[in-house]
Amino acid sequence: MNGNDLKSIYKDLGISENVLNASEEVLDTLKGRFAAIDENAELCQLKVLRAFQKNNVNESCLIGTTGYGYNDIGRDTLEKVYADYFGTEDCLVRPQITCGTHALALALMSNLRPGDELLSAVGKPYDTLEEVIGIRESKGSLAEYGITYAQAELSEDGTPDLDNIRNAINDRTRLVTIQRSKGYQTRPSLSVAQIGEIIKTVKNVREDIICMVDNCYGEFVEPLEPSNAGADMVVGSLIKNPGGGLAQTGGYIAGTSKCIENASYRLTAPGLGREVGPSLEAISRLYQGFFMGPVITASAIKNAIFAAALFEKYGFESYPSSKEDRHDIIQAITFGKPEGLIAFCEGIQAAAPVDSSFAPEPWDMPGYDSKVIMAAGAFISGSSIELSADGPLREPYTAYFQGGLTLPHGKFGIIKAFQSLVDKGLILC
Repeated sequence: MNGNDLKSIYKDLGISENVLNASEEVLDTLKGRFAAIDENAELCQLKVLRAFQKNNVNESCLIGTTGYGYNDIGRDTLEKVYADYFGTEDCLVRPQITCGTHALALALMSNLRPGDELLSAVGKPYDTLEEVIGIRESKGSLAEYGITYAQAELSEDGTPDLDNIRNAINDRTRLVTIQRSKGYQTRPSLSVAQIGEIIKTVKNVREDIICMVDNCYGEFVEPLEPSNAGADMVVGSLIKNPGGGLAQTGGYIAGTSKCIENASYRLTAPGLGREVGPSLEAISRLYQGFFMGPVITASAIKNAIFAAALFEKYGFESYPSSKEDRHDIIQAITFGKPEGLIAFCEGIQAAAPVDSSFAPEPWDMPGYDSKVIMAAGAFISGSSIELSADGPLREPYTAYFQGGLTLPHGKFGIIKAFQSLVDKGLILC
């Protein structure tokens, strides 16, 4: 052996033989699950390809524009590709949308008016939306514009309570928001079928209520998207699943023509709407990232299942469990003590291709109500489809792990995080 065999390299990277063997034993049990994930990736990949070919994506679409962005063929064609994939009337896909929270705020603020009420169908929303809504006081919130808020609490098992949703709707209810992923909670993430049931319940009360789905972390995970289940708007970030690890920024809103038109005027200005907004040099990455998205997402799902299975074997609770069906790429692992959460994030950071020598520390991150620790040595800052982990420093001290552009890197990151806990005496292996 010359030091270039697999075990030698793992050893050079700080992985003990016991930890490596334990990890390989777990991976051997997952081959059947991984084959099913590859089948879904193939289906989604072909749907994306069909949308590219239907809309005649050609080399001129990849050039980009500057200035006002008038007659940007690449931008306009990409939005048609997205709309075809999601099965919607229209779509906005813009680098000017800076993140998932921005995309959600844009969708909400453009389709709600003073006197309307926003209803969350799945209990408390993700932390960063609290200030958008005005649950926590913030400049420019919906509450400042006279838009009220209500929420339908979940059932005891964390699933949507359709009766609660039905009873929470009133004459002022204008928009119902449905968060697909769990956020910083341990409730189950929602399947497209469950989202469809929520939408059906809402529409049976009043057809004109807008149903919006926060689709962050859920794209390409199932054969269908929430828009195929009746959502009026589906919203997400391009530095998560649909950007395929290549998009450097951006967000999308796919939905009905009316909802998207409203969003376009809020994004730019009344009278301008979608006609302005240059694609700059970002456009080729947005196309290629969306094309790569299904297989990149498949890697992230495999990494999530592996992480769940490995830590479950050593007594840690995971949400969802390694045996459950997946509806997003987020894997929650609960450590019960801050030392476990911190050690896990330190291991993920140490496994990164960028900034691996840095140690993550909890800090007061904007938009959150408690200190948050984040590990992400990514090529694109904040990219959640790349290997990363984060969590609030509060009980039950849960790490939210996601991403990994490739299975080998995701595998190493999980093993490195496991090794970090072993080194600190938090796991016996």
